[in-house]
Amino acid sequence: MTAASDFFENKLVDWLFRGQAIGITGASAAAGTGPTALFVGLYTAAPSDVAGGTEVTGGNYGRVSVTSSMANWAGTQSAGSTVASSGTGGVTSNNNVITFPTPNANWGTISHFGVFDAVSSGNLLLWGPLSSSKAVFSGDAVSIQAGQLQVQMDD
Repeated sequence: MTAASDFFENKLVDWLFRGQAIGITGASAAAGTGPTALFVGLYTAAPSDVAGGTEVTGGNYGRVSVTSSMANWAGTQSAGSTVASSGTGGVTSNNNVITFPTPNANWGTISHFGVFDAVSSGNLLLWGPLSSSKAVFSGDAVSIQAGQLQVQMDD
């Protein structure tokens, strides 16, 4: 089994989520900075590493765009951090509330999130369980509070 070093986990978090240059010796200029935004979606059935799952559809549902920046995603050293990552756990989380459109129909019971590279279709990059499942009905406010969407880059 292979494990990533803390150095690489920190660089990967800062590149993918926080809009920073990869900063690895020998990396080409083409490596540049990561995506300008990531898109957070919700699932009623868990996805897997090969996609699948059941993403919410209809009822005014849409993935939410979160700009890749140090202000929007925490550094690996602590929740809410806005400086370069330097932690040892490979964990980042949202620094701000992620608010979804208000449903105009029932969405079912949401249990998982996905992080995508596009607002629709695209590729599922990362996924995980929500801290608690929630039945979503028409008119409900749907949001993920700051620090509640946690992504860990190592096993």
